[in-house]
Amino acid sequence: MAVHVMTPEAEATSVQADAAASPRGPDLLGGAPLATIGIVMTAWIGGLIWLAIAILNWLAS
Repeated sequence: MAVHVMTPEAEATSVQADAAASPRGPDLLGGAPLATIGIVMTAWIGGLIWLAIAILNWLAS
């Protein structure tokens, strides 16, 4: 049993809107924020690991 979420009129309008949308090329700057977040997270985790090792060395000495 199929459940139709959209009416045929709404579906036709959606298909027309998709066809009318202008094709866009790949966004070359789209990966820059993601790469920045990845670098910052890596540095943050590295800092936490360094801090944990420093504290453990201090406790062991």
